[in-house]
Parts: sequence; C-alpha cells; structure tokens
Amino acid sequence: METDLYLPIKRHLESLGLEVKGEVRGCDLVAVSQDATERVVIGELKQSFTLELVLQGVDRVSACDEVWLAVALSRRGRGREGDSRVKKLCRLLGFGLLAVAADGRVELLVEPAPWTPRRDPKRRSRIVEEHRRRRGDPVVGGSTRVPQMTAYRQQALAIARALSEGPLRPRDFKILAPDAAKILLRNVYGWFERIARGLYGLTPAGRAALVTWAPHPTPECSPRVAGDESSPPARP
Repeated sequence: METDLYLPIKRHLESLGLEVKGEVRGCDLVAVSQDATERVVIGELKQSFTLELVLQGVDRVSACDEVWLAVALSRRGRGREGDSRVKKLCRLLGFGLLAVAADGRVELLVEPAPWTPRRDPKRRSRIVEEHRRRRGDPVVGGSTRVPQMTAYRQQALAIARALSEGPLRPRDFKILAPDAAKILLRNVYGWFERIARGLYGLTPAGRAALVTWAPHPTPECSPRVAGDESSPPARP
C-alpha cells in the first residue's frame, strides 16, 4: 500500500532538513524547509510508476518548489522505476524520483532539477535523412511489429523489380536507385546474386519479396534508360 512508503520517505526528506506532514490538501505529503527560504516540497506515492503518478505530479507543480515521486522498489530491480526512459521523463519534468525497498531503505533515482536535454545531432540527421529519402508515406504510424518500408528497402525493391526482367549493372540504376552499388554489394536481404563481374541477377528470395511487398509502392523507372541523362527522372 502507498501508506507503507510514507514513513521511509518522511525520514528521507527530514534528513534533508524538511518538516514533513502527510495528506495536506490532497497531497500525499508536503514538506517545508525549516530555514528562511521556506522551500515547499510535494510528494506523491504509488506502489509502481504509473501515468496517474506522473499526472499527479504535473498537477502539483504550480503549488510548490519541488515535486518528488516515490514508488516501491520492485523485486530484482525490474520495475518501471529502473527504466531509463522513466528517469529521463522525470528529469524532463524536473521531478525527483525515490524508490523504497522492502526493508525501508530509500534509493535516490533522480534529483529534482530543471533539465535541458542534450542534443543528438547525429540522431537528428539520420531521422531527417530517412524522412527525405523515403518515397511517399508507405508505413502507417504505430505499426511497430511488422517489417518497415524504409528508404533502403524501397530502393532494394526497385532494384529487385528491375532485375526481375533480366541481369543489370549497378550503373543501370543511376536514377532509379542512387545507392544501388552499395545495396547490391551488401545484399542485406539476400535478394541479389552476382552473375559476372559487375553484373547482378535476382535470387528466388528476391522474387518472393516482390510478391510479399507488391502492395507497397516503390520508385518506378525503366532501368534500361536510367543512365540516359536525356530521360526524365522517376516520379516519387
């Protein structure tokens, strides 16, 4: 029960120089500093980390200087409180996060403090590049448990479709698939086979993939004229 968490959290906050009282105007606990700063801390208690706990903390933000969330420490440390995303969320919101073990021990998981996220320019660049290179909008948002139609797969399928008509060279895909040389060389999906130096064909796995992915649009262009600069580019 949440009440089992109260005394350990009360003792922890009192060790920080705060006077703690429970159930003050709807808050699980309220702590006030004993010095002239009158720092006000509101704590919310739950057996596990839930959305409701976060929403309670959000509701308390405007009424205090610090919000602390406290949960029971799960057995073997496999609960949500150990999830790095949970800790990141608390830092983003400026919340403190405490976990209470079965023996009453309190673990400090996140300090309450304003947080400025560190930018990840490489990750941002990869996301933007994938967005730009993908033709159309082939994947329904939220469909995470199925193979994704990435820009790489779109090009690989375009190459496979062209090779289904007969062997070709990487330069034949100049417009159709700009990364054709790398895709054919790496052969991630096992769809292509090297027939001769600089000449590639389609494997049975590649032909099967064309059937599997038939409902999904891919770039269209005649590879026989793809290297002709006078030919119009493929439509997205």
